[in-house]
This record gives sequence, structure tokens and C-alpha cells, in this order.
Amino acid sequence: MKRFAAISLLALLFGSAFVSGQNPQQACEFPDSLRSVYLYTEGIKLLHIAGDTARARESFAEAIGRDSAYAPAYYELASNGLYDTPDEAVALARRAYRLDTTNRWYHRFLGQTLILADRYREALEVYRDLQTKDPAEPDHYRLLAALYEQTGDPYMALATLDSAELRFGRIPLLSAMKRQLLVRTHQTDKAIDEARALVAEAPYEAQHHTALGELYGIAGEDSLALVEFTRALEIEPADMQTLMSLSDFHSSKQNYRELLGISKRLFELDEMPLDAKIRRFEQFTSDIRFYRRYYPQLDDLASTLAIRYPDDPRVTELYAGHLIASGETERALDLYKLHLGDEPPVESFHQAVIEIESYLKRPDSVMRYIALAKERFPRNASFNLAEGNALLRAGKYRNAIVAYNRSLRYADTDSLRGSIWGIIGDAWHLEAEAIRTMAEDSLTPPRMRTRYLRGARSDMRLCFEAYRNSLRFWPDNPMVLNNYAYFLTIDPASERSDFERAFEMSSRAVKLTDNNPTYLDTYAWALYKLERYAEAKRAIQQAVAFDRQESPELLVHYGDILDALGERFPAEVYWRKALEKGYDAAAIERRLERRDTPQK
Repeated sequence: MKRFAAISLLALLFGSAFVSGQNPQQACEFPDSLRSVYLYTEGIKLLHIAGDTARARESFAEAIGRDSAYAPAYYELASNGLYDTPDEAVALARRAYRLDTTNRWYHRFLGQTLILADRYREALEVYRDLQTKDPAEPDHYRLLAALYEQTGDPYMALATLDSAELRFGRIPLLSAMKRQLLVRTHQTDKAIDEARALVAEAPYEAQHHTALGELYGIAGEDSLALVEFTRALEIEPADMQTLMSLSDFHSSKQNYRELLGISKRLFELDEMPLDAKIRRFEQFTSDIRFYRRYYPQLDDLASTLAIRYPDDPRVTELYAGHLIASGETERALDLYKLHLGDEPPVESFHQAVIEIESYLKRPDSVMRYIALAKERFPRNASFNLAEGNALLRAGKYRNAIVAYNRSLRYADTDSLRGSIWGIIGDAWHLEAEAIRTMAEDSLTPPRMRTRYLRGARSDMRLCFEAYRNSLRFWPDNPMVLNNYAYFLTIDPASERSDFERAFEMSSRAVKLTDNNPTYLDTYAWALYKLERYAEAKRAIQQAVAFDRQESPELLVHYGDILDALGERFPAEVYWRKALEKGYDAAAIERRLERRDTPQK
């Protein structure tokens, strides 16, 4: 310590000399024996004043290079995290201590560094030495007991704590450690005796009654546990530790109504962090059956949070989610709308309003709130996407495509760009289908029918171009791979090379997903188009097996594949099943009437 004080004094002297000297170059000229002190001082200034850890590390290292026995530099490197690995920190701390074994601080720091490096047995030896040299320091007993426990010797830990108790009397922290160790070594009765002694010594300390209540709970003495918790709360009605312990007690006994009642008292405490309250509420509501059974109590908890934290976005989200889960969608919508003017604006609130208005099928409101969101978040891709989706639902496919293209300007990842291009492709397909439907209308004049069909083919080319753009950004997008492949198989302009490409994409989509019946159906249909009927049959059987919705399209495809294999009777069975599920009656009738190989 004398050496450290002398160094500090020298540092002050050198600082003064540097400021008052007339020639800076001359001011930095020190005798070699003092050069390490100067470099150490510069390192301290760089670290604690300039905040330059890299240069500070260099300065301390140079000080050691000048004087390998300069302990303070080793200590500063280790204590300020200026090392690469925990083992390097241990080496630095050990070197500092060995160079100055009289420095108790270096000795303690070596023990701490060993603990941080998970080298507990070495740390144990250090703290044994510290306890011998300084038996009047209670913290040495605490850490020594913890290390005994960590190294698998809880009885030595208990003996250490007993020694501390004989020397210092009962210290709450050490008493708590002792009780925990007694419980872990199945000596709960002794732990209870310890807690009773603490209560007798200080009967008006709520924490002592809480500790005793916890131990009674462990021992299965529930009535005695509740008595002690009640006494603790009589002394300090708003003590968070007691309420938390009582909450854990009721949880372990599955007394859920009492647990929720205690949770409300915790939610009313400012001392309990909001994050902890939110986590607790989310745990309670993760099980829908629990949610339904204890809805009134959970509603009370949610309301408590909403009243206490009306302006916190996390609580707004929590309470709105609770209202939606309760079937009070309109109230949740009103809550979100109430916060649309918050500053700074919260993106998720605008998204929620748009989603709920969409769910409630209010297209005018959807467009109004999308416009507001775009005004407040002008460079946000999601709201342009929402606009496109709303227009798509309204059948305004070209307008939707304009909105989707606008969202591309603000897409900030390749996966998002790939998704948007895929949606654009889907929109062009819907536009093509709408025009093709107009062409097939019996009232459409022949000239217009030809024009419509030409327009549908043009839209499908744009659809395929959008899908190609999508796969350039996201080559493994299974939905785009599937849709592109299927539309190629049903496009009248497709040739065998297109069917080969559809097969490659659909097989990739199947590999990327887990038994998706729609993707398996596309894969089977690509094989069908390639006249690989036996393989197609195996694939469509898988698709039908995994399709719980019994899609009529899959049933028709199964029938068509069976018919191509000459299995006419089972083919007719599946066609009729598809008819029962709502497939186009005329298309089924055509299949039942023909005797040649059917075509889609």
C-alpha cells in the first residue's frame, strides 16, 4: 500500500511538471526507473478520462515491458477487462499479487478473478489463505462457504458458516446461506430452528418471519407457513419479498386463486419492475384453459396494469391482447385508436388497427387508417403492403400491384423483397383469372373474348416474371416455388420444358417443408404432366393423406392420376368425392363421360 501511495504522489508530481514545463519534449524525459510510473499514469488517464481502452492497454503493457515487476500495471489490466481470456486475467492478477504479497486488495482480487474464470478449487485455496491472514473479515467466510458448496463439500461450507457465527454472531446474509445449505443437505428441521432463533432475536423484522414461512412450506407445515407470512405482512404490508415468497408458496400448492390475489398486490407495488409484471401475466395467460377458468382474476390483473401504466406501449399491447382474447375486439380497437396519436408514434398500434378493421370487414376504415399510417411512417414497407392487401381483397388487382411495387422501394432485406415480388406474382395471376372469367362469359362478344384471352396471357407472363424476380432475391421461398410450378402446369402455353422446370421447383418446395399437402399436390401434378403416372400416384396419395381439409382439387387430381393409370373405378370414386366437396359439377361430368385419358 505504501508503494501504491508513493506512485500516486509521483503521478501528481509528474502531472504538475508536465503542465508547468516550458518545453513539452523535455517534460517527457524521465529517468529509466521512473518510465514505468509515467506510462502507468498515462494509462490511468487514457482509461478513466479519455475512455480509450486500446491505448490504455498499450500504455500498461509498455509499463510492464519497462519494469516486469511493476504490480499496479498488471492489476489495472486485469481489473479493467483489458485482456482477451479469463485465464489471461488470472495470470495478470496472480502476477500482481506475487509481486506485492502484502497487498490484501491484490490478494482478494486474485480470488475474485479465479471465481470469474470458474477455477473454484484454486479460488478456494486463495480464500482459505485470506481467512487465515484476516479472520476478522466476514466476507471471507461467505465466499469460502460458497466455494466449498460449489466444489461439492456442503458440510465444510456449514462448518465455515458456524465458525463465522461463533466469531461475529448472527449475520443475516450468512444465516440465509446456512439455512439454504441445511435445506439442501436435508436438514430442514435445523434450518427451521435457525429461522426461529432469528425471529426470537428480532421479532419485528418481516424478513425473518418470511424466511421461517418459506421453511415451513418446504417442510409441508402449510398452516404454520401461512401464520408466518401473515405476521410478516402485518409488520410490512407492502413488503415485496414477502409477497413474492407467499406467491411462490401458493403456486407450489396450486392455490391459484390465492396466487392471483397476491399477484394483484404485487402489481400494485412500484418496487416490482414492470418487465417482471408483464412476464408474470404472460405466464398466467399462456394456457388457454387457465385463462378461461380464472378470467375474472386475470382481467383484474390486466386492468391494474392498464390503470397504473396508461402510457406504456407494452401495457397497451398487453391489455389490448387481453381484450381480444376475451372477445372484446371493439374495445381493443378503441384502445389502439386512443394511442395512435402517441409521440413517438408506435408502429404496432397502427398495424393492429388496420388488422382489426380488416378482420371486421370495414374496407373504408382500413384504407383510412392505412393512409394515416403511411403519413406517420412514410418509409415503411409494411403499410404499403397492407394497402396492397386491402385492394387485393376488394378485387382491385392492378391497384394492388401499384401499392406492392411502392412497398419495394422501402424493403430493406432480400427476404422481404422476395416475398413482395411473390405477392406481386400472385396478384398478376388473380388479374389473369379475372380477365379469363370475363372471356368465358357467354355474353362476351367474340372479339372481346379474344382480347380478354390475350390480356390474360400477358398477365400470366408478368406473373411468371414477378416469380422469377422473387426467386432471385429468395431462392428457397417455398410458397413462390410452389405457385410458380403449379401455374406452369396449368398454363395452356406451357411445353414439356416448362413442366420439367415445374417439377424441379415443386420438388424443391416439398424438400423445404414438412408434408405440406398443397405442395405435394403440385409435385404430383408436375409428375402427371410429365406422364410419370406411377410416381405421381405415390405423391398424390401422400398429399391426400396429409390434407385434413379434404380439398376437392386434390381429390380431382387423384382421380385424374388414377384414370391415367387405367384405374377407372377408383378414379370415379374420387371425382364423385370432389363433387360432394363442391368441385365444379360440369368439370366432373365431363370426366365421368369420357373414356379416353383425361386431361386437366
